[in-house]
Amino acid sequence: MSAPNCLRGLVRPSATIPISAPRSAAPRAAPIGLARPAPFSTTALNARRQDPNQQGGGGKGHVRQGKKLKLGKFKKTAVESKGKPPLPGERRAYRKRITLSNDNAIPVPWLKDIGADGLANAQNIARVLALPEEVQDQLRASEAFKPTQCWGMFRKPSLLVRKESVDLMNRIQTSVDNKQTLRLVVTGDKVTGKSMMLLQAQAHAFLNNWIVIHVPEGQELTTACTEYAPIPNTDPVQYMQPVYILKLLQSIKRANEKILAKTYTMTGHPELPQNITPNTPLLALCNAAKEPDSAWPVFQALWNELTAHGTAANRPPILLSLDGLAHVMRVSDYRSPAFERIHSHDLALVRLFTDTLGGAVQFPAGGAVLAATSRNNAPRSPSMELSLAQREAEQAKREEVPQKDPFFRGYDDRVEAVLRSVQVIRLGGVSKLEARALMEYWAASGMLRATVDEKAVTEKWTLAGSGVLGEMERAALLTMRI
Repeated sequence: MSAPNCLRGLVRPSATIPISAPRSAAPRAAPIGLARPAPFSTTALNARRQDPNQQGGGGKGHVRQGKKLKLGKFKKTAVESKGKPPLPGERRAYRKRITLSNDNAIPVPWLKDIGADGLANAQNIARVLALPEEVQDQLRASEAFKPTQCWGMFRKPSLLVRKESVDLMNRIQTSVDNKQTLRLVVTGDKVTGKSMMLLQAQAHAFLNNWIVIHVPEGQELTTACTEYAPIPNTDPVQYMQPVYILKLLQSIKRANEKILAKTYTMTGHPELPQNITPNTPLLALCNAAKEPDSAWPVFQALWNELTAHGTAANRPPILLSLDGLAHVMRVSDYRSPAFERIHSHDLALVRLFTDTLGGAVQFPAGGAVLAATSRNNAPRSPSMELSLAQREAEQAKREEVPQKDPFFRGYDDRVEAVLRSVQVIRLGGVSKLEARALMEYWAASGMLRATVDEKAVTEKWTLAGSGVLGEMERAALLTMRI
């Protein structure tokens, strides 16, 4: 026998071992080498198929072969969180966190602090000035800083003095000198610096020892995100927002603490939880609000004291400001007991602001009421847009003044009455001189790593839509944001 045939004989199974035994015969023990089928063997599967006693398949021993049907084929598997879940309000606090300094930024040696008349001086146009530390704390308390502004990229918060800034501060100062109240709306396209203009007005007021009352977001008053309740004995019914008013009182107290401690009440207020007698500091009046239930009576008493006439010698000027004007110039998302939507002007705090903006309330020592529109997050208000366009045309003394569309029924008479006699400032892009001053400040801080010359300024100014500040930041500082 040849070697290959010998190899076949060794591999070939023995003829004495039966491959399969009859069903009636008792099974024989398999050899030791064949007792354990290989991992790839189908012996066990074939045995199950041939065994009629196997359960399932109606006694026939049928097992369906093939892939199983998966209904959730693209469903993601749940991953167990290994970290600690965030506490209530932690994500909101992180999203609204304000960082005003960056220790890694280079200090600018020629940067100076703003003085009492720094924003009203025409010589400071196209210059960058820093905010003093005390004013920073006051602006933070009044929530004037926005999370979307790039304060945390520089060594200390600074402001660019624009031509419109000097114009606005001079108007405010003239009104205070004449014991009058300036009523003005700041409008413009997206990211042109409207909120920054309100911040500069507040900085000017804090530097000159005024009382500042600021509403950082108008949408928080009208989007049904805070508690509200009807005020008794009001016709038509007005609604108070006690939780928000308590928060506003606390911010007023922190921002104007020194001035309120030097200003005293003229009358007593025994109806409050804490008995307030005449000649009591207004700071103690603000501290009387401990719970939301007493917030609205305390705020009403504070407002009556600040706007009481005949006390001009004892009252400082007042700055009242609101950001997001379109939200308070529409029907709110709140519902009355009859499930009808409540107009924003029927909310007590909004009504107080609109009365002052419309001219029904005058500050005894003078001051200003400022409002800023928003183009990023604002509902459409046809009456507000038409009224502002009409005021702009009247200020520019144009012959053609925009009129109402006779086929449109969405105008609001209450909104038109508020904005009938306000002044309007429209913000656009900065000039090339102001853009150069801003870019030099960025380069000196180490945020702009490029040579600031005429070519670079013209390039960024053009890319930013003729000097729109927000677009300039995107073009020059977007890559530096963390």
